[in-house]
Amino acid sequence: MDDSLLLCTASLFEEAPCGLVVIAEDGTLLRCNQTLCNWLGYDRASLDERPFEQLLTVSGRLFQRTHWIPLMKMQGSVAEVKLELVHRDGHVISVLLNGVRRETAEGVRYQLALFGTTERDRYEREVLAARQRAEELLAQKISAETALQQAKAELAAAYESSQRRAAFAERMVAIASHDLKTPMTAIKMATQLLERDARTDKAHRLLSSISQSAERAQRMIVDLLDFASVRIGQGISIRRHPVDVVQAVEQSLSELRVAFGNADIRHLSRGSGAFTLDQDRLQQMIGNLVANSVAYGDLGFPITLTTDLSEQGAIITVHNHGSAIAEDLLATLFEPMVRASEQQDSLRSVGLGLFIVRQIVEAHEGRVSVTSSPVYGTTFSIHLPADVGLD
Repeated sequence: MDDSLLLCTASLFEEAPCGLVVIAEDGTLLRCNQTLCNWLGYDRASLDERPFEQLLTVSGRLFQRTHWIPLMKMQGSVAEVKLELVHRDGHVISVLLNGVRRETAEGVRYQLALFGTTERDRYEREVLAARQRAEELLAQKISAETALQQAKAELAAAYESSQRRAAFAERMVAIASHDLKTPMTAIKMATQLLERDARTDKAHRLLSSISQSAERAQRMIVDLLDFASVRIGQGISIRRHPVDVVQAVEQSLSELRVAFGNADIRHLSRGSGAFTLDQDRLQQMIGNLVANSVAYGDLGFPITLTTDLSEQGAIITVHNHGSAIAEDLLATLFEPMVRASEQQDSLRSVGLGLFIVRQIVEAHEGRVSVTSSPVYGTTFSIHLPADVGLD
């Protein structure tokens, strides 16, 4: 072999695009090319006669002893073994090792070729990212299809609900007509009898009956008109102005005590002030809640109305003792035509009172809630925010 060929062979070894290494059977590094030296930041003298495993990470050393060296002894070669080399400054370089076992006159030699995996790792990361993106798109597609199916189901349910509401409206009119017929008949009969004997005790009793029936009829008619307004999308109309809440509540209760003479209605208050709200609507809410307590509560105990006024807002509660409202009714109690009991008496109407209360509260940007238990009774709570206008 002439000198030029030897130089070419040496150049190919030193400047190969991969790291080339020859190690003895005991792991001593006998020879390496300049490429590997450049990768690791060492000069050749620093690597000569050094154990090859010193260039590996801790896990790489263990892998050498337990895997690829024993494998080369058994089958004579290994391919695509991933290793991690440690650079002189401490950072890790990933490589793929291909090697063969040779028996020479000097002894067993392991000839290794180390290939950098930077580009391969980047490609694998890109493939993984693309796969993850594809999986995300697939999941989005499945989610969109599921949402579409759910939307179709909800649309069908909404249509069915609208049909039920239409049937409910017809039923409500029939019930309202029936319920309104009784008090109006009582008014007419009492008026006729009153005309015959206006100066007797009986006339006074009948006059009281007229007043009570008229009051009941008026509440029902107002609720029906409000309900119709909500149904056609106009909502509850309110006219706000500064109102002394405690005074307005007392005024309302004075009228209610006359209307419900068999009930002990009490008022407890804390704080004072004027809120910008609709006084008529406030009294309508209180009237509906008290009427509900009279209808469903135990009148052997007082009905207690409390007002708590502060800078945080106004809290108005109406409490009565009696049977608890069934748990399954609480979630729908403020819907129209929902009653806590199917029992019928002269105080029960079309079941719009609590629905109207919620509509009025929401028109004032507040909220209404209810709690009920056999021990503590039933409490309706109206919360009006301070920004309604505390003076």
